[in-house]
Amino acid sequence: MAIDSVQWSAYRIPTDRPEADGTLTWDSTTLVAVSVRDGGVTGLGWTYAAAAAASLGAEELSPILLDADPATTPRLNEAMVRACRNLGRPGLAAAAISAADIALWDLRSRQLDLPLVDLFGRYRDDVPIYGSGGFTTYDDATTTEQLDKWVNEWDIPRVKIKIGESWGGQTKRDLARIDLARRVIGDAELYVDANGAYGRKQARRLAAEMVDRADVRWFEEPVSSDDLEGLADVRASSTLDVAAGEYGYTLGYFARMVGAGSVDCVQADVTRCGGFTVWRRVADVVDAHHLQISGHCAPNLHAHVAASVPNLRHVEYFHDHHRIETAFFEGALSPQGGALVPDRGRSGHGMSLDEASLAAHRVG
Repeated sequence: MAIDSVQWSAYRIPTDRPEADGTLTWDSTTLVAVSVRDGGVTGLGWTYAAAAAASLGAEELSPILLDADPATTPRLNEAMVRACRNLGRPGLAAAAISAADIALWDLRSRQLDLPLVDLFGRYRDDVPIYGSGGFTTYDDATTTEQLDKWVNEWDIPRVKIKIGESWGGQTKRDLARIDLARRVIGDAELYVDANGAYGRKQARRLAAEMVDRADVRWFEEPVSSDDLEGLADVRASSTLDVAAGEYGYTLGYFARMVGAGSVDCVQADVTRCGGFTVWRRVADVVDAHHLQISGHCAPNLHAHVAASVPNLRHVEYFHDHHRIETAFFEGALSPQGGALVPDRGRSGHGMSLDEASLAAHRVG
């Protein structure tokens, strides 16, 4: 067995309407995909990153993968990490490594004619999800429509909206949108995500108010995810579950996060942290601290690997990625009773790019 082809591509896909969170605005999402082929079998991986990740992958990672044995994915993952030593591993390099690692696991499971969840070892049959979107740019009507669809049409019993608008400068609107969300979703669990917009004491004050007025359960990145002490401070002062970790690019970052007592639930992103290889290691580190892990975004990529770990809390069913994976891939999963069920009738992760529909969005 030897990989005889590695191909990278990038696609910039407009959002369906302007989007923003507490600290960033955007009007498109870039998908970076990589395919690795061994004879007549092809594995597919992807990440959500700048198009430059494709160029980096082609230049720095493809030479490592060509002629390699896809059964040695952990070894290849380490080789890719070492090759990026002088480039700076966090960010684009980590995203490219993640996409390649995903493609390698997909290739190997397709060669064995197994679904990924069976190759990893199945712990559960389905994966709980939470609806995620509720951008700060949404008006009340748009927010209401989205929340109502998640809870009443798709039967998702937990949802999340963005707060922290204007770097924490619009707290009255934040609280008004939280109140709106509670009215719309009824008894469903309500989560909020500040994307690191607040200061420590501001986050503590808002945490107390959110619990009292709307029974909020989950406070994601109340302060910057780089401020591990600040996260721990908010966590210690509140009954809310504090969550963070989406910007973790190395195993060591997650070890420091849980060691500092910063979070109640760790969010690891398979498209950033190093692919399936590292995501499963993160789950073990988190489990050793008696904590749960949540899959950040990219729901179709997290479904199989999340079903393989015992300490899973849920996977984020993020609006942008759900929209892209449903529109431009074949084999995307649909919510069933607030969960995703990995398709064990297909080998690998069961998905393939609809390249014809993506052609107009290609940027690299």
